[in-house]
Amino acid sequence: MKIENTTPHSAPPPLIQVSGTHREIGYQIGEACAAQVQHSIENAQALLKKAYDKLELTWNGAQIQTRKYMPFAQERYPQYVEELMGIAEGASVAFYDVATINAMEAVTVDALHLTKCTSFAVNESFTADGHVLIGHNEDWVPEDEADVFVIHATPDDEPPFLAMTYGGLLPNIGFNAAGIAQCCDSVYPSDCRIGLPRLIVSRAVLGAQTPAEAIRHMLVPQRAAGYNHLLAHQSGELYNVEVSARSFAILYAEDGYVGHTNHYLDFNMQAIEDEPDELVSSRVRYFRALRLLKNTTKHTIKSFQTIQRDHLNYPDSICSHAIDYPDPLDREKTINALVIDLTAGVMHLAWGNPCQNPYHTYHLDL
Repeated sequence: MKIENTTPHSAPPPLIQVSGTHREIGYQIGEACAAQVQHSIENAQALLKKAYDKLELTWNGAQIQTRKYMPFAQERYPQYVEELMGIAEGASVAFYDVATINAMEAVTVDALHLTKCTSFAVNESFTADGHVLIGHNEDWVPEDEADVFVIHATPDDEPPFLAMTYGGLLPNIGFNAAGIAQCCDSVYPSDCRIGLPRLIVSRAVLGAQTPAEAIRHMLVPQRAAGYNHLLAHQSGELYNVEVSARSFAILYAEDGYVGHTNHYLDFNMQAIEDEPDELVSSRVRYFRALRLLKNTTKHTIKSFQTIQRDHLNYPDSICSHAIDYPDPLDREKTINALVIDLTAGVMHLAWGNPCQNPYHTYHLDL
């Protein structure tokens, strides 16, 4: 198969080591990645401009909408608002520019209806070495690929964590020293409202000490909408926690493996899914990932990476290359793919499409 529209990355994405209070952590991220933060804001502004005929939303209008969401974040999670403030200060950009890109899914009312991200995991009963493995392909607008980096954080009041993010977004895909790992998949509920932005809710999960605490964060009251949170614990406990603004379902991996894409799996959650007919490719990806996951009970890092490179249903495949669609809100690609060995405390990350780019290894140092 001829693979087009794939950016090569010979070097690994930057690793940013930060520590201290949440304001200090944000500042250090913003200072170290000022170019990425500024670029991601420019990308978001350009996307709204290109999609104005559909969204009828300007950047100033998006900031006005964001101001409706931030009080909920300030009341429930002031420490993560502090991180946003620190990022803005460190990168020398306006706070509401950073806040707006972190609330973008909410302020566009999910018009960014990308069928993005594939997540899967197995526990010790499905691996060759008895380790717990998690895989995630991050599918997003291609312009943000240049802004990917990895954060090794040691907060004063939370477990150290290792996470992937890009631009000025709060980290939420990664794992912490308490043995909690999280991958997020966008889902599309019909009950969205003004409330806590999803990114801030999912950032809180990286601060959890136990699976129950992590799930309580996912289900925090007054949330604006929700993700599917694929939650793994170093003990081998695996969950999909499907969330909307007002409802949720907790799906437990009784058989030792779990997968998710961008549609609801729970019957009751399917009843509130917005435009399910738009999510056909998500269903194809889900069944493909599940089949590949069940092919062996001896998974390794390499077998997970093979799944992440899969091109069935190309370009809307697990390794996504769907960047040529005319609607700017439909363009997407895999901007990174990661495999977490939760038992070893290691993340392997490919920057860009994993079919063409090497994996780089990052360790959570305690």
